[in-house]
Amino acid sequence: MTKEALIIVDMSYDFVADDGGLTVGKPGQEIVPYIRNLADDFLSANKQVVVAMDAHEPNDPHFDLWPVHNVVNTPGQELYGELKDWFQANQEHKNVHYFPKQNYNSFFETELAETLRNLDVDTVHVVGVTTDICVFQTIGGADAEGFKTLTHRRGVATFTDLGEVMLEHMTRCFHTEVID
Repeated sequence: MTKEALIIVDMSYDFVADDGGLTVGKPGQEIVPYIRNLADDFLSANKQVVVAMDAHEPNDPHFDLWPVHNVVNTPGQELYGELKDWFQANQEHKNVHYFPKQNYNSFFETELAETLRNLDVDTVHVVGVTTDICVFQTIGGADAEGFKTLTHRRGVATFTDLGEVMLEHMTRCFHTEVID
């Protein structure tokens, strides 16, 4: 029997708001209702929902490559819009989990894989930003950890023109199923 989890990647103020530190902007804002509805559906079906969130210290060397974003304990690191409201209303639910991450891959040096295995999860659905960086790397991490992967086209966005190319790469490299 398949046990599924939804992983929501980096849907923070800094990645989604118009004035965020490293924003996807409108494309990221447009996927928020889809992700919120999907999270509700997963909880209603007694499935797991994971929020994986970039978490950087102010002097993180990561900022040599990227503008400052998702600094721990700042408004920029908070979930964006309706997702923040959803999380605040559901964070005490036994099927809702939060994982700060310091790498593009939500599985790298976190306890995400172990937590999902302990919950007998074998399939992960991934949504969030950005399609070509953190979503792609998280799909790769999930695949390397032995999980079946699904990516929701309507639930991902990026600030580049590589979104569709990366969805195709996910299919070829990690055997992910892309759900329209």
